Amino acid sequence: MSFSFTDPKPNNDRSFSFTGLDPADVDERLQEVAEMAHEILRLIADVRRQISN
Repeated sequence: MSFSFTDPKPNNDRSFSFTGLDPADVDERLQEVAEMAHEILRLIADVRRQISN
């Protein structure tokens, strides 16, 4: 599997692509990344809450 950036958009949004031998593998990896991102955001919210108290 590979990950690469493609042509950047004029508004600085980055475009990227995931490629792999099996589309299901790519979907599984993207799901894992999404789950990690949600966990990171949850932890950040917990830290912010602790700092506020």
